[in-house]
Amino acid sequence: MPKLILAPNALKGSCTAAAAAAAMARGAARALPGAELVELPVADGGDGLAAVLRDAIEGEARTVRVAGPRFQPVDATLIWSPSRRIAVVEMALASGLALLAEQDRDATTTTTLGTGELLRAALDLGATHIIVGLGGSATNDGGVGMAAALGWRFTDAPGRPVAPVGGRLADIACIDGSARDARLAQVRIEAVCDVDNPLTGPRGAAQVYGPQKGASPAQAAMLDAGLAHLAGLIQRDLGLDIAELPGAGAAGGLGAGLVAFAGASLRPGAELVLDLLGIDAHLDGAELVLTAEGRIDAQTAHGKAPAAVAARAKAHGVPCIAIAGGIGDGLDVLHALGMDAVFSLCRGPMTLAEAERDAEALLAATAEQAVRAFFARR
Repeated sequence: MPKLILAPNALKGSCTAAAAAAAMARGAARALPGAELVELPVADGGDGLAAVLRDAIEGEARTVRVAGPRFQPVDATLIWSPSRRIAVVEMALASGLALLAEQDRDATTTTTLGTGELLRAALDLGATHIIVGLGGSATNDGGVGMAAALGWRFTDAPGRPVAPVGGRLADIACIDGSARDARLAQVRIEAVCDVDNPLTGPRGAAQVYGPQKGASPAQAAMLDAGLAHLAGLIQRDLGLDIAELPGAGAAGGLGAGLVAFAGASLRPGAELVLDLLGIDAHLDGAELVLTAEGRIDAQTAHGKAPAAVAARAKAHGVPCIAIAGGIGDGLDVLHALGMDAVFSLCRGPMTLAEAERDAEALLAATAEQAVRAFFARR
């Protein structure tokens, strides 16, 4: 019987990557009873990274009480692999937008302090390799909150501590790393993300993502200026030029902060996840790959998991079909990458709420039809 790989991303607002893979498997099984179905939920650095990697690294969940994005206490989970000494930290679980009610979203007053506390907890466990997912943030603090949890001090001109929030970045006059956690020098930190935005400017953290975090146009401009000021201080005091680094603007500048204050490297999340999942080995002998995401369009080619799955499939000579709730323009670039066709999971006119509510059933039905179409020649 044929072997199929089911490698969807999470459908935001609808279902996790694991639930999506299971739904697609149900549909594929109806089309091809007895087929070998390999469920391989994926992620690209956004929400759901920890859940996807838990089994891949033989990890266990550890819950830590940390400061939330508005400094409120939250219970955040990290994944810890004692055998491999790898920890996975998902910043959204400590400093994420989903932790705040809409009326509490304010990118000028939110902090990544809790993400830093999760990193400190990983160091306490003895991690030698930490993977940090950067998606879903409520913050725009350039990572100073994260850094403060690891011993860095940020002071104004008179020497007073500056609150580690986006709205106070312009007040920082001095960066002091003399008390930073010494364990940072012995650990490999990989910050993974699904965007390549620089820190500042029209494509920067504040201008592009600030509005969805509650920033007005004036506040977004102020936050952008604060990030530019921070970048200047980092270059002056630490000798690092991080302003134009691809991915530096991820998670409100946390990408830049992790590089500057934790010695992290930035890496496209999808590629790291696929390597840890061992997708290349799974592709051996496969006849078809199905992937999925909430929306697929030209932007999918820029670091999103379905594009990475398609490219890996193409490298192995395996056809790849994608399923999406919404399909936009610019699919030609995805076809060139290896995404041979894109199917909509919507079987007719429906509201977004209906599509999100019925996403798993719709995924199963569309996967069934996609598989039937692909194997019809048999």
